[in-house]
Amino acid sequence: MVNLREDERLDYLLAEDLRIIQSPNVFSFSLDAVLLARFVWVPIQKGKIVDLCSGNGVIPLFLSARTKGTITGVEIQERLYDMAVRSIEYNDLEERLHMIHGDLKDAPKELGYEKYDVVTCNPPYFPTPSNEEINVNEHLAIARHEILCTLEDAIKSSSQLVKQGGKVAFVHRPGRLIDIIEIMRKYRLEPKRIQFVYPKAGKEANTLLVEAIKDGSPDLKILEPLTVYDENNEYTPVIKEMLYGSK
Repeated sequence: MVNLREDERLDYLLAEDLRIIQSPNVFSFSLDAVLLARFVWVPIQKGKIVDLCSGNGVIPLFLSARTKGTITGVEIQERLYDMAVRSIEYNDLEERLHMIHGDLKDAPKELGYEKYDVVTCNPPYFPTPSNEEINVNEHLAIARHEILCTLEDAIKSSSQLVKQGGKVAFVHRPGRLIDIIEIMRKYRLEPKRIQFVYPKAGKEANTLLVEAIKDGSPDLKILEPLTVYDENNEYTPVIKEMLYGSK
């Protein structure tokens, strides 16, 4: 059993055979989280992973199906943190997954410097919004806009958390690619794998996945592009498998 608030629902993560608490008024994960969780390299048997900007814990839940390592989510919004904790408990994953309610800028001091094998982050994408946008829905505004943290804050903390030779993976927008590369290199993270995601064939890419290695040598690979929808506006086979699993 799980205690749900009035505006909450319990959704399925079908490919992982898990459930997650969501709220249309507070937070529901997007395809970006699925893409990042499938893109990042993770150790299969053991290891220590941190997920920054964890929201309702969706990426830790996704990753729990790919690794037997421990996963720590960091989320600054108390309501989202609470949703994540209850989802982890509902899925009986407390032994491997746990959440920290706090600011990602404080995470290295709280969790330890250079102790983690992998760091993932789905950060806010957009500049600070107007007061009107914040007042309409503060939870969504904080999740989407750089109100409480910037891209540089997220990359800096990721670098401080990850071991030398460890991996850091971000999902973002293609328009920030140069910023991401420059800031990663500033903090000793060398981009090694990049993948562009396109909404449909013939459209511009609208999502960017990038994975870097701490103190890695320059050698960037551009992976095969992903396309989300086919000509009939249905998910492509690769996206269907990510969402629903292989049949």
